[in-house]
Amino acid sequence: MSHRSQPTARLFAWPALIAMLGFLGLFAALLGDGGWDVLAWAGLGLPALLSLRGLLWRRGR
Repeated sequence: MSHRSQPTARLFAWPALIAMLGFLGLFAALLGDGGWDVLAWAGLGLPALLSLRGLLWRRGR
C-alpha cells in the first residue's frame, strides 16, 4: 500500500466544514425563534450525526 501526502487544504476541508456548521448552528440559536431554531437544529444536528456515522463506520470495518 502506497502512502501519498495530501495538500493541507484537502486534508482539513471536511473538518472545517463540520466546524462551520456547528458555529452557524450556535449562532442561529442565539439569534431568535422560528426559522432560526430550525437552522440551529440543523447546524448542531448535522455535525453530531456525521460524527456518529464516522464513529460507527470505523467500528464496523
